[in-house]
Amino acid sequence: MPSSDQNSSNLLDQPTEIRSGESIDKDAVDQYLKAHIEGLTGEPEIKQFPGGASNLTYMVSYSDRDVILRRPPFGTIAKSAHDMLREARVIDSLKTAYPYVPEILAIHSEAEHTSVIGCDFYVMERLKGIIPRQDLPKGLTLNETETRTLCTNVIDKLIELHSIEPEDAGLSSLGKGEGYVARQIKGWSDRYRKAVTPDASGFKEVMQWLDQNQPEDIANRVIHNDFRFDNVVLDPDNPFNVVGVLDWEMATLGDPLMDLGNSLAYWVEAQDDPQMQFMRRQPTHLKGMLTRQEVINYYLEKTGFKVDSFDFYEIYGLFRLAVIIQQIYYRFYHGQTQDKRFASFVHAANYLEQRCMKLISKRSLKEETI
Repeated sequence: MPSSDQNSSNLLDQPTEIRSGESIDKDAVDQYLKAHIEGLTGEPEIKQFPGGASNLTYMVSYSDRDVILRRPPFGTIAKSAHDMLREARVIDSLKTAYPYVPEILAIHSEAEHTSVIGCDFYVMERLKGIIPRQDLPKGLTLNETETRTLCTNVIDKLIELHSIEPEDAGLSSLGKGEGYVARQIKGWSDRYRKAVTPDASGFKEVMQWLDQNQPEDIANRVIHNDFRFDNVVLDPDNPFNVVGVLDWEMATLGDPLMDLGNSLAYWVEAQDDPQMQFMRRQPTHLKGMLTRQEVINYYLEKTGFKVDSFDFYEIYGLFRLAVIIQQIYYRFYHGQTQDKRFASFVHAANYLEQRCMKLISKRSLKEETI
């Protein structure tokens, strides 16, 4: 077992004070929750979980129970983005086939009910545990072998998700069928063009390469689209055990290899350059963690999927991440959000273009030598 110099309860992921400009009406939330969830008494305390540049997560604490409220970000957002109702319904449907999702307790639609906090939101049970964010929590020490076990256990949860047939989870209508790869390349390219600011890279060569090198869909499965260490919950008494998977905002039906490519875009290794290290938001740099190539090999061996090269999926994942970052920066650049964390996002997006181009160049050299 991993060593710990603290009680396991001290390792639990905890919320902090609400960020400036992101408070919600406590009285309105309290009234709503007591009307929809039995047994809540007293006055609640509301705090906010750290991290995240998309949907916002709050913990509403009563004397004997904590619940989690998820809402979209403040500021102007795209009409189709941050669909809280869809996210809640995906989680609710997945519960029987994938027990690592939290239980949905209430769903509020602005269009169907009297406004509570001015937006759609949902409420779910709190999965108490450790969330491995940028670094493991203080007091949790893993040796190299234990770190590798944790790593493969987390990847196994992605593999387990990708083994679910959509109809078994009641999610057959979630996606659009064949052509997922093509839709993603077109969709993310269009989104990037709409989010470009004067200080942003063009990504023209990257988008052209992706368009010209896209493979056929390898399968049609339930995919998470944001599967990372900081979206899993570990058992505090046995941190090798994954008890929850969070943040289903972008879940859909699609090609599982595209989902893995998305995850690898966040996978920062110990030997990566300083710019990539600066972007690290999960503890994949620790000794014992698989490298990106080892993750690919492990995943393909366990799923049985076969590809001649994973380059396309890796480049796609980096490009998609750049689009997400640039979209957030676009909101900051145009004054739609005041969150100063986003001020440097354009530099991260520009760096990811360079990383994509390096991988494309390596791929071209491989092809020339064949």
